[in-house]
Amino acid sequence: MTHSPRRHHDVPDKPSLEGLEATWSRRWDETGVHRFDRSRPREEIFSIDTPPPTASGTLHIGHVFSYTHTDTVARYHRMRGKSVFYPMGWDDNGLPTERRVQNVYGVTCDASLPYDPDFTPPEHPGARQVPVSRRNFIELCERLTAEDERAFEDLWRRLGLSVDWTLTYRTVGDRSRAASQRAFLRNLARGEAYTAEAPTLWDTTFRTAVAQAELEDRERPGAYHRLAFHRPDGERVVVATTRPELLPACVALVAHPDDPRYQALFGTTVRTPVLGVEVPVHAHRLADPDKGTGIAMVCTFGDTTDVTWWRELRLPTRPVLGRGGRFLPDPPSGLDSEQARTAYAHLAGATAFTARERLLGLLRASGDLEGEPEPVLHAVKFYEKGDRPLEIVTTRQWYLRNGGRDEALRARLLERGRELRWHPEHMRVRYESWVGGLNGDWLISRQRWFGVPVPVWYPLDAAGEPVHDRPLVPDESALPVDPGSDVPPGYREEQRGRPGGFTGDPDVMDTWATSSLTPQIAGGWGTDDELFAKVFPMDLRPQAHEIIRTWLFSTVLRADTEHGTLPWRHAAISGWILDPDRKKMSKSRGKAITPGDLLEQHGSDAVRYWAASARPGTDTAFDTGQMRIGRRLAIKILNASRFVLTSGAGAGTATGGAADRAGGAEAVTTPLDRALLATLADTVRAVTDAMEEFDHARALERAETFFWQFCDDYVELVKSRAYAGDASALATLSLALSVQLRLFAPFLPFVAEEVWSWWQEGSVHRAPWPDADAFGAAAADGDPLVLDTARAAVTAVRRAKSEARLSMRTDVAGLVVTGPAAALARFALVADEVRAAGRAGSVELAPPSGDALGVEVRF
Repeated sequence: MTHSPRRHHDVPDKPSLEGLEATWSRRWDETGVHRFDRSRPREEIFSIDTPPPTASGTLHIGHVFSYTHTDTVARYHRMRGKSVFYPMGWDDNGLPTERRVQNVYGVTCDASLPYDPDFTPPEHPGARQVPVSRRNFIELCERLTAEDERAFEDLWRRLGLSVDWTLTYRTVGDRSRAASQRAFLRNLARGEAYTAEAPTLWDTTFRTAVAQAELEDRERPGAYHRLAFHRPDGERVVVATTRPELLPACVALVAHPDDPRYQALFGTTVRTPVLGVEVPVHAHRLADPDKGTGIAMVCTFGDTTDVTWWRELRLPTRPVLGRGGRFLPDPPSGLDSEQARTAYAHLAGATAFTARERLLGLLRASGDLEGEPEPVLHAVKFYEKGDRPLEIVTTRQWYLRNGGRDEALRARLLERGRELRWHPEHMRVRYESWVGGLNGDWLISRQRWFGVPVPVWYPLDAAGEPVHDRPLVPDESALPVDPGSDVPPGYREEQRGRPGGFTGDPDVMDTWATSSLTPQIAGGWGTDDELFAKVFPMDLRPQAHEIIRTWLFSTVLRADTEHGTLPWRHAAISGWILDPDRKKMSKSRGKAITPGDLLEQHGSDAVRYWAASARPGTDTAFDTGQMRIGRRLAIKILNASRFVLTSGAGAGTATGGAADRAGGAEAVTTPLDRALLATLADTVRAVTDAMEEFDHARALERAETFFWQFCDDYVELVKSRAYAGDASALATLSLALSVQLRLFAPFLPFVAEEVWSWWQEGSVHRAPWPDADAFGAAAADGDPLVLDTARAAVTAVRRAKSEARLSMRTDVAGLVVTGPAAALARFALVADEVRAAGRAGSVELAPPSGDALGVEVRF
């Protein structure tokens, strides 16, 4: 894994950042610098569960931000001698891909259509989408995601991600589908997966179920409408509701058991307005006496509280809304009277909005609508990718037990969270809050087309109805399967859909049901047991904080149930990129910035510098100013390195890292040089400690601080000795450059590699990480205060020249140095270097006095 570098005498006259990305990305790929070595034992491997980005559209600057953080970790551990397992996956699963296919190709999926092997999408898609078969639609999904993934890989390479590109996978590829289906079948065999017909949060636009983790509350305007229910004695009971259109679904009224207004009503019945349906009145602790009139109608189903009341009070079900968000054509059971059926006929087939207006008209006509609507602003549940409020409909779905209904499992998952090492530590609170707040099992089935099929068939009874409690499952050796086209064991294709035959489960699994298995998929679970044993449990899961509740939690759950362990040892959490309004920058809000232009304008190292400067877990403002600082740093590394190497330093250190050891530090003898090495050793320890804690920002800050001190002060102080061929100065410059390039390599990989190639064999990214203890006596005997003293004196000379409006190259007559004895003693060790750097004719040490070093410049 070596390349042929230029030798030190080939240092370019005018080094430049231009073209470094293309040059070194290609060279790294050709020489396998980032290739994972699976022959190494587990203790010599560092494995990363890399987030698979959603392969739909384009990457945005937030991806660059967080993936840079991960790459600094990968590069650091590779230099620490580890074989780094750093794969890349593509999440081509789910709704984003389907929506993009519909928009790009102008098609929509119709599962009733036959497959057309010669189908070609419209050249110029119109407003009306062309219906295609499920298989045709999936082929278009695969085609488009493949194009997106190639573009993503090109950008990642340009950014300098040190991914092993032989270790890629797709979440809807055969390997991923087999792993996801295998895990599901084992969940089913252990009783952790089950199917049930139950109230389900439902997005009427996408016509799919939505899980608890995919919800978000959005403030929306609404209005309380006061509806009059009727007691047998003719008295009215007024209920305030924001969903009057659900009156036909009303199955009860509830009030708080301690509310004195309704004590006499508990255990009695009332009749619904307009419809005249008799419903009971119950007491329940969740009723809020201060909300509306204090008594609420229970509808099946208006919200999740309705579901709780329905379940705990064992109420009947009267569904009125269908999967498309319209009222069902026929009234539910319980609306049996002529009055009720006539009223319902006004609502059949209408959207919820239209039904509301029609029902309010009926209420006004009957005199059962009291007063005017009272405007309110209230939280409404949405699917995180949806544009319409969710409804609750009764559907048959697949669930995984996740601790929401199992206290023992919940406690075990909370303990797993405490076993995991969080970076930063406070992010564990988010995990615990999510696990503690779960109120139901994980709904994993989705009514979509492109995804991992639920690997189940059902036998059909004599009437052709599916027998859901006797699912037919494949053997694991047959995976992956598609129940829509494959046949279950013991059946023939001609029996599909016929009485006594079978039918395939039509659903696919939730995106997270597959993504929760990324350690297993990437690590070869079930297909490459030797590899899996070497990389699992993995060392690191890097991810953003907002998907702790989804990706992190679900991965912990799957590893716990299948393997009885955590999926990784560490979790490194990154923050969001904020726009100028301090809000999250995202594609869905139309505010994301695509990174291509930024990489072109500032250079990859500069963009990486901005990203790596952000504290772990902290939301960070998008800042091109920080990128400009990073570019200046990269240019300074080129120019400072050129000075060091053309001064004669580095001539004897042609192998990576050799300057740390023989022929390097042993040649450092002068106090100033040893002080520099002592300070460098402290810097190496600080950077190493920060990287071990996954604090890339602190590591970069310490490395950069030392670098500017090195350039601005030490190099100026040592120039005259270096030009004179002083062995100690040249050894120090050589060693300092070698160490600093390696410290910067995880953050600024292109410029570090470029300079390394001027004088070293191999790649800096395979060079050993600096070892502060290897500097030996030169650093141990050095006094950092000596360097500080020299820096302070040179700064004072520069200040005096600046105040006198003189060039820094101006000669001065002499320097008079004052201060306490200890400071003067340290200054005496570096007096010659300070005199030369300050271009002073003489240096005079005054008698000890005061408590601080002072330098008087005589012109």
